Amino acid sequence: MLENIKSIYFIKILFSLINDETTLNLLKYNKRLQNSINIGLVNYKIFSGKYIIYEENNKGKIYNAINDKVIFEGGILNGKKNGRGKEYNEDGIVIFEGQYLNGKRIMKGNRGFSEFRDGYIYQHDIYDNLIFEGEYVNGKRNGKGKEYYSNGKLKFEGEYLYGKKWDGIGYDINNNIINEIKKGKGYIKEYDAFGKLIFEGEYLNGERNVKGKEYYENGNIMYEGEYFNGRRNGKGKEYNYFNEFIFEGEYLYNYKRKGREFFEGKLKYEGEYLYDKHWSGKGYGKNGNVLYEINNGCGKIINYYPSGFVNYVTEFVDGKKNGKSKEYYTSGGLSFEGEYLNGKRNGKGKEYNPNGKLRFEGEYLNGQIWNGIHRDYNYLEELTSEIIYRNGEKFNGKIQEYYPHNNKLKYEGEYLNGKKNGKGKEYNDKGELIFEGEYSGGCRWIGKGREYYNESELIFEGEYLIGKRWNGKGKEYNYKGELVFEGEYLEGKKNGKGKEYNDNEIEFEGEYLNGLRWKGIGKEYSDDNGELLFEGEYLNGKRWNGKGKEYNAIGELIFVGQYLNGKSI
Repeated sequence: MLENIKSIYFIKILFSLINDETTLNLLKYNKRLQNSINIGLVNYKIFSGKYIIYEENNKGKIYNAINDKVIFEGGILNGKKNGRGKEYNEDGIVIFEGQYLNGKRIMKGNRGFSEFRDGYIYQHDIYDNLIFEGEYVNGKRNGKGKEYYSNGKLKFEGEYLYGKKWDGIGYDINNNIINEIKKGKGYIKEYDAFGKLIFEGEYLNGERNVKGKEYYENGNIMYEGEYFNGRRNGKGKEYNYFNEFIFEGEYLYNYKRKGREFFEGKLKYEGEYLYDKHWSGKGYGKNGNVLYEINNGCGKIINYYPSGFVNYVTEFVDGKKNGKSKEYYTSGGLSFEGEYLNGKRNGKGKEYNPNGKLRFEGEYLNGQIWNGIHRDYNYLEELTSEIIYRNGEKFNGKIQEYYPHNNKLKYEGEYLNGKKNGKGKEYNDKGELIFEGEYSGGCRWIGKGREYYNESELIFEGEYLIGKRWNGKGKEYNYKGELVFEGEYLEGKKNGKGKEYNDNEIEFEGEYLNGLRWKGIGKEYSDDNGELLFEGEYLNGKRWNGKGKEYNAIGELIFVGQYLNGKSI
């Protein structure tokens, strides 16, 4: 039957590779042909994994051979995805739609994508706007071509040579002629995709040559000076975004070679550069005093932020940080102090958060944390975790930690992935046990423990669960060390039987619910002078039902009797 079909419909069957999998390509088909030929090719499809059915104009569909569902439809050339297309998951949902080249998706970040048709290349930005169409040779624009602004208006039309504009006319975003280049030479204005001027100057051999100017997006000059073969070469000046003069000197292949830097109109550095880094010269303070001197990349450097705050103070060798260094936040706070080797952190060092809390203390190797403790804090600057590193890895096993100021034991127990996990004990800096139990993810989990004000004044002792005063009995203390509550907890709150104290006398005794007094006998005192205001029975957290006494602000008895629903009767 297959032979008859082939003779009638002119079928060509070939085998090719797509994504390293064998596929079957049916170059011409119709519905009846597909149904007929599938009967004889079931076994092949099982082994192939995928198969392609071509349509007209180099388009087609790729099917999953197991369930015959479409997994791709679009442009196909020589058995590979080329041009526009769509990919589908097993549920038929589109997972990618865009451009392909030689079987691969070609949309990359903010560079857009390209496609080839009829010997021409069509380049698009990330928003699918056409920005160039023309001839390509050896991966570069060669021959006739057109450039477009993002709004679709013509930007340049003419000929290219080895990727450079050679002969043609340039237009601004309003379609006015602004450039004419002949044999790579002319006075040119360059604009970005939105029509803003980014360069104006002389072209030679299709590139920036002789003199020109570069601009920021706000229209202020970024650079003015000399060029050679498209790069800054020779004398030039630089300005910041706000049109403040910041450098004058010599350039070589886009890098500063020799010159002077300025900050707020005052000399900041004068000397030689190597790849834009200070190499041999002097740095100056705001008063004109010499802050440092560097020779062939060696010396102590003080670097500043544009705001005037110190960025870093460090020693340089061969143009790289070497030796002791201090680094600062833009706010002026210390962010790092330690040692460098060949431009990377190596040896002992400390890191701080913007509020001055120690974030890491230990050793570095090749710029990476190697041995030490890394700390994390929440927005309230409360310590949330400590991670121990050993030989660049988060530590696993048993360990002992000590207080740095008196070398007394702080913690002993187990670690997993650099955090406290498993059994452990914590001590205050007096050597007193403050927690013993189980840890998880660096937090107290299950066990008995204590909490202190400033690691000295006891405020709670009792049982923990999931890192909180949770289930079981506990005691709370005020900042004076006086007992203020003893009783039962549930899910971190007072629940069950308990007692509250004031000046070491029982203020309430009874039952609690969700942290509130619920049922029992208690007392209330004035917040102003501490005088007794009420003593009696509580229900549902209020003076409710039962006997009670009330007093005025100076301690005189004003009522003795029964209460109902919170009111005296």
